[in-house]
Amino acid sequence: MTAEQKFPGLILPKDYHSDMDALATAYAFQQLKNFIGLNLETELHLHWVRAPLFVQKGTGINDDLSGIEKPVSFPVKEMGEVEAEVVQSLAKWKRMALAKYEIPVYQGIYTDMHAIRPEERPDNLHSLFVDQWDWELRIEEKDRNLDFLKKTVRKLHGILRRTEKFIYKQYGIKPILPEEISFIHSEELLQEFPHLTPAERENEITRQLKAVFVIGIGGELSDGKQHDGRSPDYDDWSTPNSRGFYGLNGDFFIWHPVLNRAIEISSMGIRVDKESLKNQLELSNQNHRKELLYHKMLLNDELPLCIGGGIGQSRMGMYLLRKAHVGEINAGIWPEEMIEICSKNGINLL
Repeated sequence: MTAEQKFPGLILPKDYHSDMDALATAYAFQQLKNFIGLNLETELHLHWVRAPLFVQKGTGINDDLSGIEKPVSFPVKEMGEVEAEVVQSLAKWKRMALAKYEIPVYQGIYTDMHAIRPEERPDNLHSLFVDQWDWELRIEEKDRNLDFLKKTVRKLHGILRRTEKFIYKQYGIKPILPEEISFIHSEELLQEFPHLTPAERENEITRQLKAVFVIGIGGELSDGKQHDGRSPDYDDWSTPNSRGFYGLNGDFFIWHPVLNRAIEISSMGIRVDKESLKNQLELSNQNHRKELLYHKMLLNDELPLCIGGGIGQSRMGMYLLRKAHVGEINAGIWPEEMIEICSKNGINLL
């Protein structure tokens, strides 16, 4: 069996070689993490806070991602029938934290989120361990629109461009991000590439534009399908927007020159308000969630309006340091045969 057959998602770039060994990579990664963190604080007015590794099961606080992933769980001693779940992301916890910390409007929080996703199939971009900057910004009702979403995305794109320049000064890796990020709705993407799969559409549009934000992830498109799944209770993917489509959320893609493909580095959006939560729970046949702690708080107007998302740390490290595999940035568990195949192709997994 060939490597392609054994690991169909694995990309082995021809003649790949990284000038950074593992120790130099670890140092450079910490440098870029610190730089991006400082920029998140100054550009988006975010405050760093500590994040939980696990939350209580049955409260609705954990992130359901696309709705099919199963979190790691375990019983909590001395608490009867209570179980804890390792977080999959912190989308809903952050909104509760905005209220807990009494964060003012147009300020927010960010944190280093570490998660375990046991159902991931390891490849260049995926591992069982996920690390990202999870951030959340408090907004007002008037900001729940496409213009505010785009304004925030442009700020994040600006942070990435500044980080590229920082890495260039430190290590001579030439910046390649375009000056401006492009925007396209998932429905427009479907109309432009009707015969491609959603992943193929993402790849093709990013190949052309190099940095693109695909709007409207989670809602049904004109072909009766979703571009990609999205839980109904954090991002707003159902509200009509000024472009005549639906959704105030999206995914951020950049072109990775080493892998010669698009990589998603952020999923983000304006969060549901009370009415869009009701609508999306109805559309998703998830009305039973209204009885969960998080959902009750939102429906009772106990949580602030906000925009937020996550930025993949290891993926950003891969891109900025021109690495071919997420395992060159962060330690993990990999199939022995994958380790051998990667090693023979210049990719040394941690």
